[in-house]
Amino acid sequence: MIIKKLKILLILFGLFCSSTKSFSQVGTKPINRILFVFDASQSMLGRWQSGRKIDIAKKLLSSITDSLKNIDNLELALRVYGHQRGYPPQDCDDTKLELNFLPSSVFADRIKGKLSMIKAKGTTPIAKSLEAAANDFPLENSRNIIILITDGKEECGMDPCAVSRLFAKKGIILKPFVIGIGLDKSWKENLDCVGTFFDASNERDFSNILNIVISHVIDNTTTQVNLLDSLDMPTETNVALTFYDNFTDIVKYNFIHTMNSMGNPDTMIIDPVLRYKVIAHTIPPVESDIITINPGEHTIIPLKTPQGKLRIEINTKKDYSFIVKDINSHKTINLQNINTTENYITGSYDIELLTLPRQYYKNIRINQNQLTRIQLPSTGLVNILLPAKGYGGVYLKNGDKIIEIYRFNGESNQYKLTLLPGKYTVIYRAKSSKKYIYTNEKSFIIKSGKSQLIKIY
Repeated sequence: MIIKKLKILLILFGLFCSSTKSFSQVGTKPINRILFVFDASQSMLGRWQSGRKIDIAKKLLSSITDSLKNIDNLELALRVYGHQRGYPPQDCDDTKLELNFLPSSVFADRIKGKLSMIKAKGTTPIAKSLEAAANDFPLENSRNIIILITDGKEECGMDPCAVSRLFAKKGIILKPFVIGIGLDKSWKENLDCVGTFFDASNERDFSNILNIVISHVIDNTTTQVNLLDSLDMPTETNVALTFYDNFTDIVKYNFIHTMNSMGNPDTMIIDPVLRYKVIAHTIPPVESDIITINPGEHTIIPLKTPQGKLRIEINTKKDYSFIVKDINSHKTINLQNINTTENYITGSYDIELLTLPRQYYKNIRINQNQLTRIQLPSTGLVNILLPAKGYGGVYLKNGDKIIEIYRFNGESNQYKLTLLPGKYTVIYRAKSSKKYIYTNEKSFIIKSGKSQLIKIY
């Protein structure tokens, strides 16, 4: 008995340990990894402010890594290009990972010695360096940031923009930060498409920009989405939200909006490195402008999503649905089943009910927090028996006109239909009859909840 109890205790302890491990893994934050891609091409020997560009860039990069020494969960690395071979001749493979990823405290001590040995002398293979840099990051879960520091444009015929977007779309790196040191104005747009571009026109700008970029990586950043009603109050909720990376146009986050225990929109943690487009999956969807998340701050994203409810009721066993359309574009917005309630953005809509016969409603108004209800009479049943397979159909009588609502296809002699109350006519000719004079016609009336047997002789 004691041995049995001991076994049970051991099993429970094992389950507790494994569950504790799984909970800790879920709560583990990804490592922040920053890879500095440093331009040491020949053009960096040019004068800039108080000295040569490369000397100023080395000094400021060394200084910023010193300030990161005590940051937890941060690893840094350094890739350099244009420093191994002189120009001419041009060597477009001149790029090298000089310091692999290290904890920030270790990296800060080592980068000074490494930078002191780097000499500017070669060409500018930006795209090749970005391509290699993307493969420098370990495969494990991490936030991978590239900071490109350069004074020039691509000189090796590749497309840095295409390379940057490719690896960002694959999720290997986030959108790079590009810091242009004393760039000629005509070169700026060549780098603006690579990622978030910062123009450092002087030493102070360079220092400030480095601090801004680093804050995107290490500062705690939160946001909330306020789904506003018609009074611009954040009362709407329980809506799916999608955050698109504006750089790659791919989905970054999916959340279901909720209210916290205080009755306010819940706070979400969003990566500030990216800019976003937010879609609220209301009916119809509501899209935000491009959103910039401020690092270290709480950003509120307002979306106007006032909603009301729509319901169409029919007492029937048949599962009908109806189409809701935009009154201006006539574009289908939603397909909804009868006897169900759905939320819609306030406004006016056109409705097409897929019954027999079809029913059309124009300019149906949906108001804030109100239920718009359309109730139709119960349907009836008709069983149509034909003497043989044939052609024709069932027609709705509408004043002096008739409208075809169901067609006989010549493949059956019996049709069971669920119809809305109204006056109808069956028109029929047998498949074997070759003259129009053999056309038969019979009128009937459908009443709510009633059945009819229609025989054609």
